Amino acid sequence: MIEVAGSGATAPILVLENIEVVYQHTVQVLRGLSLNVPHGQIVALLGSNGAGKTTTLKAISGLLPLEVGHVRSGSIQYQGENIARVAPHLLARRGIGHVREGRHVFEDLTVEENLIVAGNALTGRDAKPDTAMIYEYFPRLSERRLQRAGYLSGGEQQMLAIGRALLGQPKLMLLDEPSLGLAPLVVQDIFGIIERINREQNVAMLLVEQNAMAAFDIAHYGYIMESGKVVIDGPAASLVKDPDVQRFYLGYGEGNNEIASFRSVKHYKRRKRWLS
Repeated sequence: MIEVAGSGATAPILVLENIEVVYQHTVQVLRGLSLNVPHGQIVALLGSNGAGKTTTLKAISGLLPLEVGHVRSGSIQYQGENIARVAPHLLARRGIGHVREGRHVFEDLTVEENLIVAGNALTGRDAKPDTAMIYEYFPRLSERRLQRAGYLSGGEQQMLAIGRALLGQPKLMLLDEPSLGLAPLVVQDIFGIIERINREQNVAMLLVEQNAMAAFDIAHYGYIMESGKVVIDGPAASLVKDPDVQRFYLGYGEGNNEIASFRSVKHYKRRKRWLS
């Protein structure tokens, strides 16, 4: 497990302050969510289905308006600038790479064509991108570069989705459920590559993941959400040892199995604020 940087050692590249998100002007999903992502660190964002994790990533990357959603209040600061109303293509070119849940590769294009299209979109130049780095991280993509993406395995499609985001040389990557639907050995490979990219490229990452143990294995810090807000946060190494985290998210530990959330625990106290 990665060691956690000391408090205040790394300034945040991303700061969410008390954001509220609604869809269709009526359905509230995020309810005063606050979190930080320091430069060059991996931050895990965990929680049950419907907690608001994917909505959080879409709020950061500017995709909410495409789904009739918007940030009603609060601020999203990226490198010191409020980006809550910046268009998603501009955010991508400013260094925010969003690897969405479900991969979303262009199935009728080859691996190479997927990378070319992504490179042109991210750089704004009509030129073939340098794919050497992508193939170095993902040798299987190099072997399949002339194959249509729709015929790739789920793990290979996930590699391609991550590779496309890397072509923009992001400073911050948003990763939404990279383990979804993949075999354990494939998950291990992909998370190893994610950790390597973070270490070698110094890319900050906000990782949404149902596989809590896999996320904690590579994360520096973690937040756990319930009902649109954070209920507990801390260094990943500390969260793994927390009995309630073990009970609700890691599948072991003592206690009544009928209790399903932090809010059901009588001794639960409001989360402490983490300040970089």
